[in-house]
Amino acid sequence: MTLFNAGFWRATTERTVRTVAQSALAVLGAGATGVLDAPWAAVVSTAGMAGVLALLTALAVGGPGQGPGVTEHLRPAVPGPKLSTVDGGKGT
Repeated sequence: MTLFNAGFWRATTERTVRTVAQSALAVLGAGATGVLDAPWAAVVSTAGMAGVLALLTALAVGGPGQGPGVTEHLRPAVPGPKLSTVDGGKGT
């Protein structure tokens, strides 16, 4: 998967959004405060930096493999079972 592939960017976007959400929840959980009392500047800056780093990591390792991660490989599609017809495929 290359940097110019839509699949790469879908996987990278998913990974970046997931990292931002996880980082924001970690900062909120570490403070153990209410949502109204949360240090929102710290939450946004930490989550934003984590997202930037996730994006840069995907760009740095993207290219030779099948996904935006170093060890990520996409599995090939498994063909489904062949369906038989009642007439044996003769079309009658």
